[in-house]
Amino acid sequence: MSRRRGKDYENVDYIKLTSNDNGFVDAQFAHPPPKIPWKAVTLATMLFVAGSSLLIIGSLIVSGKIDSKYADRMWPMIILGILMFIPGAYHVRIAYYAFRQVPGYSFDDIPEFD
Repeated sequence: MSRRRGKDYENVDYIKLTSNDNGFVDAQFAHPPPKIPWKAVTLATMLFVAGSSLLIIGSLIVSGKIDSKYADRMWPMIILGILMFIPGAYHVRIAYYAFRQVPGYSFDDIPEFD
């Protein structure tokens, strides 16, 4: 027992613990920096651009600016353009607002690929 009573333990300062410990630590409420899902944002951007292109080309065929011999491709282009444009525009909008740190938008709202 005499070995444990060294000079190292004589100058130790003890602090009395508070009696009203609620079990929470301030560090558990700190938010980690947001992780940007680059693959999902890239896919959303590609869907947005491709959908916009297909919608524009389909609209040009409908309006007659593109030759009428391509009229059989009009409705498939418009339908595919709509199917690609809507989710692409939605997720690009969320990514833009999350990047600008608008309240209510975060990168957690965008699905992430593994």
